[in-house]
Amino acid sequence: MILDVDTGVDDACALMLAALHPDLDLRAVTCAGGNAPLPDVVRNTLTVLEACDHAHVPVGAGASHPLLERPVDARHVHGDDGMADLGWPGPKHAVDPRHAIDLLRETIDAAHAEGTPITLVPLAPMTNIALLARMYPESFARIGRIVFMGGGAMVSNATAAAEFNVFHDPEATAVVLDASVDHDVPVTMYGLDVFYGPQVTLADADELAALDERGPGALGAGLMRFMSHRFDSDRATIGDAGAVAMLVDPEAVRSERLPVRVELSGTWTRGRTIVDTRDWSGDMEHDPHGLAHAHVDVALEIDGPRVAKLWLDTIRQVGR
Repeated sequence: MILDVDTGVDDACALMLAALHPDLDLRAVTCAGGNAPLPDVVRNTLTVLEACDHAHVPVGAGASHPLLERPVDARHVHGDDGMADLGWPGPKHAVDPRHAIDLLRETIDAAHAEGTPITLVPLAPMTNIALLARMYPESFARIGRIVFMGGGAMVSNATAAAEFNVFHDPEATAVVLDASVDHDVPVTMYGLDVFYGPQVTLADADELAALDERGPGALGAGLMRFMSHRFDSDRATIGDAGAVAMLVDPEAVRSERLPVRVELSGTWTRGRTIVDTRDWSGDMEHDPHGLAHAHVDVALEIDGPRVAKLWLDTIRQVGR
């Protein structure tokens, strides 16, 4: 698998699971500006991988800006440094010299040549993935599956209509969905309808903190404590990590294959993922838009405690 991230507290949780779970083979990580500016995202990503003893995984720096929009960030949620202001020392390893788009292309092509197509997991605004689709369509077509965190059928956060990742670069999401149709790449949307389900308590965080001083336990504990305190709660969501967890335990998430398109021009709804949940397939005469071309497996329900336990157990096993 490849993760495309804008690390981010919840991206950090996802990186930890992808690096540490024995059933997952993390081949590369690419970075885009989003939750934090690109230099912070790269630093945070390298820091997480070093804490998980996975500094060998190449990290590529990619798009710092959306395709059309001005960049925004979510440091009001994730902290000034984008990753909980934990005060960890900077990473010892350097970013890969390849641009993220080239790292994506080369890693996808190599896996395809081995007969083990890449599962691509975008957890950031999909600027890098859209650029890959436009620059190297033959490599995009070799992706085995895309599982992205973004959008929502019924839930939003950045605006009353849109989720942050899609809101940050709606054109990029639209390009990726169109390319997935053109190249027959299956897509799963892990959106806000399920995002908040897997939660870790402060008591769980205390248990993780006892595992190590500068490893996955301490990092996971720090991330969860920060988010719990930020939202004045005794628990916090692991967010993006659920998109990785569903690859390990697909039965924990109920998905439905539905038409999806991205609103690009609405005054109040720009960046919304329009998920067509209509349960009929009859006369379309009165619908001037018709059905969306992209049919996506949309995650609608999740066993939150089961997914949270998977994340916690993965870190616990490393700490023993």
